[in-house]
Amino acid sequence: MNIHKTDYLTDEDTLYRLAELFKVFGDPTRIRILYTLSGQELCVQDIAKELEMTQSAISHQLRILKQMSLVKFRRDGKTMYYSLADDHVATIMAQGLEHVCE
Repeated sequence: MNIHKTDYLTDEDTLYRLAELFKVFGDPTRIRILYTLSGQELCVQDIAKELEMTQSAISHQLRILKQMSLVKFRRDGKTMYYSLADDHVATIMAQGLEHVCE
């Protein structure tokens, strides 16, 4: 994919949103949550158990991930199930991991 500087990098709103997106990836807990949700849908309780964290800590991070459209959710009764928002998120994660492991 070719990114044309004149198309994206001159628009202040786009630059701001991109910077905010990368800030979200700057937290190890959020990265762990995203990897945990790779390929599976889980509720807060299951994520907390998997990551050995409190449900409130997971909920706080999920709220941020939802605001940035990195995770989506569905309700089943009183339980909310979370998953990655789309394939772009999985691609960002995979490429980031590949980059740091080179």
